[in-house]
Amino acid sequence: MYYFYDRRPEGESDISLGTDFDEAIKKWDEIHNHKPRIAGTLEEAFSAWELDEETGLLSYANAETRRGYIKSLRQLRPPFGPATWDQVTLPVLKGYLRARSAKTQGNREMALLSIIWNWARIEGITTLPWPAAGMEKSKWKNPEKPRRMKVLDPVWEAIHYEGNQTLRDCMDLASATGMRLMDCIAVLLPRGDLLHLEASKTGKEAEWDISLSQTLPDLLKRRRALGADHLMLLSTPEGQPVEIRKLRYQWDKARERAAVKAGIQNEDDLVRAIRALYLRDGRKRAAQKSESLEAASQLLQHDSTRLTERHYGAVRRLKPVA
Repeated sequence: MYYFYDRRPEGESDISLGTDFDEAIKKWDEIHNHKPRIAGTLEEAFSAWELDEETGLLSYANAETRRGYIKSLRQLRPPFGPATWDQVTLPVLKGYLRARSAKTQGNREMALLSIIWNWARIEGITTLPWPAAGMEKSKWKNPEKPRRMKVLDPVWEAIHYEGNQTLRDCMDLASATGMRLMDCIAVLLPRGDLLHLEASKTGKEAEWDISLSQTLPDLLKRRRALGADHLMLLSTPEGQPVEIRKLRYQWDKARERAAVKAGIQNEDDLVRAIRALYLRDGRKRAAQKSESLEAASQLLQHDSTRLTERHYGAVRRLKPVA
């Protein structure tokens, strides 16, 4: 017998109260009367991990990573926060994933729960091992299918045409170098023609010779002529650093205008392809434009070509033998 605190009237996920009736009544009273018991529950670890500057949430330098973890933690708190450590078993984790409507995001939430759980073990908050330890090959998580699609020239160019200059510059930079979106915004204006980057996600360093590019010399010329005070390569026409939120807004506007124009021409396939494209797909386009799978893997700074092939749609180009 399992007991749950019913939160469906509020449109929220039910909270597991465990299998012991007396303990379930106590937890129900704590939740219902807004008197949460934190000690001995996962919420104790959630709260402490959020504030830890050395190894917890605040130790992550990448703001995008922190935002993603905060979003996932918001989903984990209602079902797992009130639970004691012994109540969270592998069947409970599997049940959460099965009930989660956003299947891939559910996997990300389980990954974060694993991080916090093992952090709590190090901090002495719990002694129990992660319930799914050693189960990596058992396929207990939701199956994921990589988002494989070609970033076709007509699709990319239709959106590029509708964008303002800042968006166009970002698209050119991403598709020429394979940089992640956050790195495109943060990369520094080079003194010469050598563009240097330390990737925000991996810490790997790379350099590009801008003079070998067809699009980047014009971008660099415009940026230097602008004379902005900040140090980043990308800039607004007003000389301000580019903000990710505003950049995505410009992308949404340009993509919608491109889709509307394609719809007027009754090009339904093009409309669907335009609306399916994300701003981050500039990195995918760079991989697909590369002369070989090996070149694409090197451009994206991957440790193996399998990763490039699986997630970015780059393919092996083979030479006929006859």
